[in-house]
Amino acid sequence: MTIEGRRYDSSKLPDDSKLAARSLGSTSSRMYLFLFLLACICRGSLYAQDLSGIVVHGFVSQGFLYSSNNNYLSMKSSDGSPQWTDGAVNVSDSLADNLRVGIQLHMYQLGEFGGSNVQVDWASGDYTVNDHFGFRAGKVKTVWGLFNDSQDIDAVFLWILLPQGSYSIDHKSFYLAHVGGDVYGGLSLGKRAGTLHYVAYGGQATIDLNDGYIKTFAELGLTFTSSLGGKTYGGDLQWETPVRGLILGSSGNWLAADGTAPAGAFHSPAYLVPSMYGKFTRGKVYLAGEYDRIPFNATITLGTEVIPFVADGRSWFAMGSYRLTKKFQAGTYYSHYVNKSADTTQPANYSKDWVLCGRYDFNPYFYAKLEGHFLHGTNLGYYNSTNPNGLAPNSNMLAAKIGFSF
Repeated sequence: MTIEGRRYDSSKLPDDSKLAARSLGSTSSRMYLFLFLLACICRGSLYAQDLSGIVVHGFVSQGFLYSSNNNYLSMKSSDGSPQWTDGAVNVSDSLADNLRVGIQLHMYQLGEFGGSNVQVDWASGDYTVNDHFGFRAGKVKTVWGLFNDSQDIDAVFLWILLPQGSYSIDHKSFYLAHVGGDVYGGLSLGKRAGTLHYVAYGGQATIDLNDGYIKTFAELGLTFTSSLGGKTYGGDLQWETPVRGLILGSSGNWLAADGTAPAGAFHSPAYLVPSMYGKFTRGKVYLAGEYDRIPFNATITLGTEVIPFVADGRSWFAMGSYRLTKKFQAGTYYSHYVNKSADTTQPANYSKDWVLCGRYDFNPYFYAKLEGHFLHGTNLGYYNSTNPNGLAPNSNMLAAKIGFSF
């Protein structure tokens, strides 16, 4: 599986996951066509095709959610919902020893999000001058935190849902990638001090019309017909420590966004989203943790009325997993999010999630996952339109997924 980005490529998948639309009854014809093309690419051999340097990879997965009390992620999950289909295919080619180009096409349906349109996840050219310096340009994955630049590739993770306080699946379009460029490289500090890896970037970020932010704005009375966006810039510094398997890092991402709708406008001045993280991998053990802050002070204009759209999100998580057998891996994490700009005693202003997960790889291509969530608070993942009778403060949820990757 080729994953565009500094820390994720076909030869260096995350150590905890080296094995690498709509519901089944209402998938659109375009989704069927996409999955058919994906199957055709695989036909003849399940291995990635390598023709004179051209490499093709892809995945497709089908998810299911069943929750108590509340409907989650715009699905009717309290009744059990299979409205979660995801698929991608990427093609890359080495044009020269130091130059590689590639593109990834992605289609998904997550409740009311996504749809039949094929999206370009990333499309870029990458030139490596030497071990210390390289650059890439185009639509580039944004390197931030532990998982941002790979969060849309289900096949590489044990987890069905990453910690939502840091990697909200219904809000990822604004943070996932930018149109612009990166510079990156590494610097050896010697055997006793490890290695530093850096990325710096700048460009334009966009909130897609099928994003959860757009649904939130619509529930407030502001319906957008064109995408929002703004400038973004930032960087990531990662220390590969001399302790075998231990990596520490920090990221900073500055973002701004503006958009105009028939009934009004949205404006968010630039704000900094910092992250500090660490992970430890050795043998069958994987441990990781992260702390993030997402503060913004935006406004929504409806006619002559100006509505504050303010939050000071503080998020952290700790996770661990263990590979019990070659085919089976189990893990757990705790994710904690709170909006410090509001009354933190109210369930609407926090989200706490205990998670237990297992993954079974039938072979190098087919896998299945099962995950239990014990949710407290209602700040993340819930929408008024799919919970018209209000929200219970706590909910339990079962998530399941099957997938195929090559």
